[in-house]
Amino acid sequence: MSEPQPISEADLQAYADERLAAERRAEVEAWLAARPEEMERIADYRRLHHELRAAYHPVLDEPVPEHLARLARRPRQWRRLAGVAAWLALGMALGGIAGWELRGTRPAASPGAEVGALMARRAAVAHATYSPEVRHPVEVGADQEAHLVAWLSKRLGAPLRAPKLDEVGYSLVGGRLLPGDQGPVAHFMYQSPRGTRITLYVRTEVSGNRETAFRYAREANVGVFYWIDRKMGYALSSGDVSKDDLLNVANAVYRQLNP
Repeated sequence: MSEPQPISEADLQAYADERLAAERRAEVEAWLAARPEEMERIADYRRLHHELRAAYHPVLDEPVPEHLARLARRPRQWRRLAGVAAWLALGMALGGIAGWELRGTRPAASPGAEVGALMARRAAVAHATYSPEVRHPVEVGADQEAHLVAWLSKRLGAPLRAPKLDEVGYSLVGGRLLPGDQGPVAHFMYQSPRGTRITLYVRTEVSGNRETAFRYAREANVGVFYWIDRKMGYALSSGDVSKDDLLNVANAVYRQLNP
C-alpha cells in the first residue's frame, strides 16, 4: 500500500477552487478538520473565490469585440496575434481569477510576498464583510478610541495607533478584533462625510521581514494597498474609491505610523 501523500499548499488552493478529485478532497477535508485555523483560512479563500466568479463570470458570455473578430478572419499569423490579444483582454477582465487559478503552478514566491498577498486577501474579505454594515460596522466605536486602541494593542501584543485621517477626509468610526492566520488582527474603520468607508487591517508576527514598499492588489471590487514594516503588516482597503485616492490615504497612514 502506498504512503498517503502529504497535503500541500497546491492541494489546499485546488480544494478552495473546487478542482480536487473526490478522493483527494476527502483527504484534504480530514486534514483541515484537525486544523481549525487552516480551515478558516481556506473558507475565506472559497468565499472570495465565489465572489470573484459571481463578479466576472458574465464576461465569459460577452461576444468577441468586432476588431478582434476581424483579426481572427485574417491569415494564420494574424489569427495567432488575435488569440493573444483576446486572452490578454480576458486576462485583464478576470485579473483576480487568473491569479487565483495559477497560484498553485507558479514558482514559490518569497516569504514576504506570500505573507503580504495573504494579508491583502484577508483584508479585502474583512472590508467586504463589515463595511456595508449599518448598525454594527465596528465592535468598539470611536467615542471609546482610547479603550479601543489599548484593547487591540494588548490582544496583538504590540503598541498600536489609530491614524488621524481628517486631513484626507476620513474620520474614525471604530474598530474590532479579528482572527488572523497567526493570531489576532486589528481592524479599524474610517468614513468620509459622503459615507465612503475605508478599513485598515493591522497584523503582527510578520517575522523576518523589513519590506516597507507599497503593493497594490484588487480582490473582486475591493482595492488594497498593503505593506510590511518589520514585524507589523498593514493593509488599507476600499471598494468605493479610485486607486490614486486610496494611495493618497495609504500615504497619510504611513506618515503617521512612521513619523
